[in-house]
Amino acid sequence: MTTVHTFASGSSGNALLLSWDGGRLLVDAGISCRRITRNLGALGLTLGDIRALLITHTHSDHISGLQTLLKKSAFPVWAADPAVLELKKRFPDFGNRFQSVPLCRKLPLNGCAVTAIPTSHDAPGSCGYRFDTAAGSVGLLTDTGYVTPEAESLLPGTNLMILESNHDVETLKSGPYPYFLQKRILGSHGHLSNEAAGRFAAALAKAGAAEIVLAHLSRENNTPAMAQNAVCCALAAAGVKATLSVAPRDERSGAYTARAAVRQG
Repeated sequence: MTTVHTFASGSSGNALLLSWDGGRLLVDAGISCRRITRNLGALGLTLGDIRALLITHTHSDHISGLQTLLKKSAFPVWAADPAVLELKKRFPDFGNRFQSVPLCRKLPLNGCAVTAIPTSHDAPGSCGYRFDTAAGSVGLLTDTGYVTPEAESLLPGTNLMILESNHDVETLKSGPYPYFLQKRILGSHGHLSNEAAGRFAAALAKAGAAEIVLAHLSRENNTPAMAQNAVCCALAAAGVKATLSVAPRDERSGAYTARAAVRQG
C-alpha cells in the first residue's frame, strides 16, 4: 500500500510523508523538526525510518525546519540542481547531505521511482514530484503559477494527486493584500487558482486519478469550501469523478491512499 500523510499545507508551512512497502520519505520541511518528529511518532515512526527528504523549493514555508532536521537525522536531501546550490549556501555545514535530483527522469529510491517535475515559481529550481511504486502512483504539484508542460505530460496517470488550489481570484483581488503581492500570486511565477486547479483536476481524473487532495490554500484568499466547489464544478463539467478533499493547514491529515481507478472518457 502507498499512502500520503500531510503534516502541514499552506503558506505557514508544508511537509508530507510518503509511505510504501519499501520505505518512507519526507517532502519539504517547512515546519519545525519537533512537529515533524511528533507527527512521525503518532504514526509509530522515527526520523530513522525516513529514507530521504525531497525539497520542492527553498522558500521558508518549505525549509524552515531543515537546519534542525539536518542535525537530528542522517538521510540524504534531494532537490533540483539550482535549489541544491542555494541550500549549500544556506547550510554550508551540511553540504555533503544535498544531492541533485534529475528533472523529468526517474530516480529509483528503494522501490519508489521519483520524478522531479519543473514548476513555475519565484524560487531557484522549484519542482513538483511524481512517485511510482508497485502499489500505486502519487503526484505533487504546488507553488506554481501555471501547470507547466512537464506537469501536463508527466502527472496524468497518477492514482492520488496532491494539487495546489491556492486562491479564489476575486477574493484575492478584493482582499487585504497589496497590489504587488496580488500581482505576484496571480502571475506566471505565483500560485494556482481554484479555477486552474479545477481544469487540471479534470484532466487528471480523466486520465485515472481516483483521489485529488487540494493543498496550499491561502488563509486570506480562499476557503476549503470555495476550493472544493470550484474543483467539483470543473469535474462535473468535464463529466468525470474523483474523491476530493482538502489537506489540513496546520495538522496531520489522515492517510490518503493511492488506488487505481478505471480510466474515464
